[in-house]
Amino acid sequence: MRILPLVTALGMSVLLSACVEYGKPPEKTTGAQDYNDYCAACHGPTGQGDGGTAATFAKKPADLSTLAARNKGTFPTTKVMAQIWGYAGKKGKGVMPDFAPLLEGDTVPYDGGDGIATPTPIRLVELAEYLKTLQVK
Repeated sequence: MRILPLVTALGMSVLLSACVEYGKPPEKTTGAQDYNDYCAACHGPTGQGDGGTAATFAKKPADLSTLAARNKGTFPTTKVMAQIWGYAGKKGKGVMPDFAPLLEGDTVPYDGGDGIATPTPIRLVELAEYLKTLQVK
C-alpha cells in the first residue's frame, strides 16, 4: 500500500500550492508607509512628537519636524539614518521599535550629504527622504 502516502503527499502539495500567489510581486513599501508603521504612533503624523502613544512616555518623543532647523537649515540625513540603524541593533531595548526590517533587502548607492555614496538599504533611504518632507519651513 505504497500508493496511499504518494496520494496523500500529492494532495497536500496541491493544497499548499493554492496558498501561494504566483507571479505576485513583493509588496512595495514607501517611506511614508514605513513612517506610519514604525514612527507615527509616537512621533505623530507630522513628526512633532505628538503621536497617540506619546503621552504614555515619561519623556516626549523627539520632534522630527525640526531636524533641519536644529541643524542650521540642513537635514542631517546621514545622522538620521545612522540613528535609525543604531536603534535596529538594540532589538527591544528601550522604547524605539525594532527597525531591522528596514535594513533588510535591496540596497542602493546613497549619498546622505557627506559626499560618499554608500550601499544603503532602500527602505532606510526612503524613510529618511520622507522625513525631509515633514520639515517645518
